[in-house]
Amino acid sequence: MHENVLTGGEDLRSSEVCYGCVTRRVPALALALAAAFALVFTLAALPTSALAMTTNKATARPNEDGGTGVIGAMDTRLTWEGTVGDGEEVSSITLSLPDGATFDHASTRVTVLDGLNRTSIDGAATSSGNSMSVQFSESIPAGSLVRLEITDMQFPADGGDYVVSGSYTTADGQSRTLDDSAAIMVIANTPLQAAVSWLDAQPWVAAWNSNPFLGMFFKPQLLLTSFASLFPGWLVCLGIVLACYPFAIVLGLAFAMLKTSRYKALRAIAICYINILRGTPLFLQIYIMFFGLPMVGINIDNNVLGIVVMAVNSSAYLAEIFRAGIQSIPQGQYEAAASLGMNGFQTMTSVILPQTVRRVIPTVTSDFITSYKDTSLLSSVGVMELMMFSKNLTTTTGNITPYMAAAIYYLIVTLPLIKVVGIIENNIARSERGGGPRPKHHTVTSASRESSAAEQDPASSAEASHAAPLKAAPAADVLAALSAPFVSHPTVDLGGVADGE
Repeated sequence: MHENVLTGGEDLRSSEVCYGCVTRRVPALALALAAAFALVFTLAALPTSALAMTTNKATARPNEDGGTGVIGAMDTRLTWEGTVGDGEEVSSITLSLPDGATFDHASTRVTVLDGLNRTSIDGAATSSGNSMSVQFSESIPAGSLVRLEITDMQFPADGGDYVVSGSYTTADGQSRTLDDSAAIMVIANTPLQAAVSWLDAQPWVAAWNSNPFLGMFFKPQLLLTSFASLFPGWLVCLGIVLACYPFAIVLGLAFAMLKTSRYKALRAIAICYINILRGTPLFLQIYIMFFGLPMVGINIDNNVLGIVVMAVNSSAYLAEIFRAGIQSIPQGQYEAAASLGMNGFQTMTSVILPQTVRRVIPTVTSDFITSYKDTSLLSSVGVMELMMFSKNLTTTTGNITPYMAAAIYYLIVTLPLIKVVGIIENNIARSERGGGPRPKHHTVTSASRESSAAEQDPASSAEASHAAPLKAAPAADVLAALSAPFVSHPTVDLGGVADGE
């Protein structure tokens, strides 16, 4: 009995051991089953596109004359690429675009690559409005890259973002849908582009451009588009010179005063400033300001710094212009002002400067023209002005015509100013010869009456002559002196000898 008990105990322990083994194996089996189910579901969830033809990309060649954009309703080249999926062969491909696009009159080139090797497979293209179908001479094998280059097709004229969609047919006759391509940004067709298209169709334009010189420097289509592309740069150019010149005039007048000062120290400062700026190239000064100032921790916006450089450089030339104008005034003017009791400041502001400004206006205008053209040097340091726009456009097109368009923009400003300078010089020369405005008839009559009255009453005439200068407004006199060169004065025939006779 004792042995049975022992035997029964051993059996009990053995059963407990077997039960523990089972309980430890159950979780492992459950995990294995779960992993197997997860693998099955993962394989089932794989995208079916891996087994179908995929769209790699679709791009359009820029057709903007002088630009990098794709313009609607103008011929361009569409390039589409796709890869044939595993386990299938493709017999035809159809590409589609939104309404407004057209593949009419387009030609298609087919390229098939198997890895790096080119496969000789031809295709016959059939266009129908906004869709293009290509039927291949033989089925394209799985894994091959297909490239379709469609030339002379057009996107919709309204512009926008357009995707290339479509479908394909397998060797067994099944039709499947292609994935949409990435969007292609298309610019709306503008009147400017319509004019360019009209020029493209003109025989005389083709004959003009066939000449190497004319086609390189004066291509009509590119000249037209360059005017629109360069306009923002022209505004920057005008803004820089118009903003800098008032500061240049003030600085130039200040240093002209310093150079004519009686104190040697002030004259030395002005001489150093003027000679250094006039004796070194503006190009060097631009580089020092644009690359030197950041090295000492001074960072200024490029446009503002361009205004500062142009103002400083022009002030040196204006200082010499004003100095020459001041010294050209006869010494008798100073003596006459002193005899009237004027001090040095009054003499300079009321007598000398008005005459100086009249004499230097032509030279100052010529210097303004020079400064306006010199803003082109700022393109060397990245300022987006007229010449920088021209340089970028020339690089894009490989044609010199944008520079010719920039030259026309410069002439738009300089030619009228040159005409103005000529008018001012003629008026000043006429005034110097005593050919200024003549009194009107009623003025002569009233003057003769006053003369008769003066003869009858000399005392009252003397008082009036002394009181008259006191009533004159200096500000009005200065304004009249400054504006005189710009005014054309009519002459009145008083019976004498006219100017020039």
